[in-house]
Amino acid sequence: MPPSKPPSNTTPPRIAVLADSDTRWKWGALTAARIAPGDAPTAPAPDGFLLRGRATPTPRQLAEVGVRADSLREVTAVEFLRVMERQEYDVVVLALVGGGVQAMLHGLAHAWRGRDRRPVVVTGYVGVVYEKLTDGLLLRHGADLVLANSRQDAERFRAVYEGVGADASAVTEVALPFLGGEPYPGAPDPSAPRGQRPYTVVFAAQPSVPDTRRDRTYLLERLVRHARLHPGREVLLKLRSRPGEHTTHIEELPYQKLAQRLDPPPNFRLVYGNMGDVLDRTDLMVTVSSTAALESLHRRIPTVVLTDLGVREALGNHHFVGSGCLASWDQLDAGHLPVADTAWVARQGVAADGTYATAFDAARERIAGLLGRPEGPPPLAPYYTAETAPGYLPGVLARHHLGPDGVPLPGAPAADKAPGPVRQIVRRAARGAYRHGVQRVAPVIRRMGEL
Repeated sequence: MPPSKPPSNTTPPRIAVLADSDTRWKWGALTAARIAPGDAPTAPAPDGFLLRGRATPTPRQLAEVGVRADSLREVTAVEFLRVMERQEYDVVVLALVGGGVQAMLHGLAHAWRGRDRRPVVVTGYVGVVYEKLTDGLLLRHGADLVLANSRQDAERFRAVYEGVGADASAVTEVALPFLGGEPYPGAPDPSAPRGQRPYTVVFAAQPSVPDTRRDRTYLLERLVRHARLHPGREVLLKLRSRPGEHTTHIEELPYQKLAQRLDPPPNFRLVYGNMGDVLDRTDLMVTVSSTAALESLHRRIPTVVLTDLGVREALGNHHFVGSGCLASWDQLDAGHLPVADTAWVARQGVAADGTYATAFDAARERIAGLLGRPEGPPPLAPYYTAETAPGYLPGVLARHHLGPDGVPLPGAPAADKAPGPVRQIVRRAARGAYRHGVQRVAPVIRRMGEL
């Protein structure tokens, strides 16, 4: 196999992004644009690969994300590895869950064995890391760069790696790649003539937090009550997906279904679309623990993280302790506006102080340094191996049709065989059946078990 050449300062690097959901595709593609080394006048569009699975985004979800790619196709893990064997890239971004990253690291190590040079491998997290910190980090260990979205995350990541005796040099502090937009100009004048933009409250819903019907119904009822108490406001429920679609997390109880039982006032609406577009007209952002809170804080929009259901690790709102943003619906109904703590915000990578333009400099420099080495990047060396995790690693790899050594298992799908029409129909039917089971059958069974 011919050795790959490092990109020159004027040649845009070739970047591949493998993602397993709409939100991770957005993170991966935008990260690729932010970290591209060199002096190219415009950031290159990556080659996109969507990992086939329960959360594979629909065309509507991809269009809503609004991120361009030179090419975009759906693949299995083994198909992606075979593409990596044949095609040359400078950077590969793995925008996957932890187990997917670990499988690809071992698979890529095998696929690139014998190469004189290999691409730089980058991974990280889509947003707030509030659960499975150690598990997720060790599954990502072995990538050349493990991106941390804030100074706080970078310190936590290094502490975990050093605590198990793993190399922590891959941890690189950056920021969330999708922050941006114009700073909040302030609330509209309440005495402005009719027809101008009303004061707008947005509740950013999450697919899996909270996860019970009672809690989700409570939040929805409080949002509707707020709309009734403030008829001059526009109250929006921002949803991530339409019924039948999946995002990063499984949504068993879509708010759309719960809202059908209510009689909301005319100033209450359900909205979809790009979060940045919604934030352009937001005066108050409300959420339980969504990453949308960080997007809102970046723009200096008044932001509330709800305490109504408690401040708990299971909800993820414990991450915002010290932020100054914690409040309840009762306080919001009474007119409370939170003021974010500037020291806390500075540690979260939201860069409200104007330093966002330089947030990815360290990552670009590290990638350029690895690509510029005469011998190229060193071999991939994940912490998990057959020696360190013999009872764990084989199962992680097998879920992606890989053996303990990263070699595709017999019977894995071939990349050179395009799925025929029957296989495509069966695949769509299976995915639809899974989503039906998650959103309709599973809640019924759970309720029956509680009788």
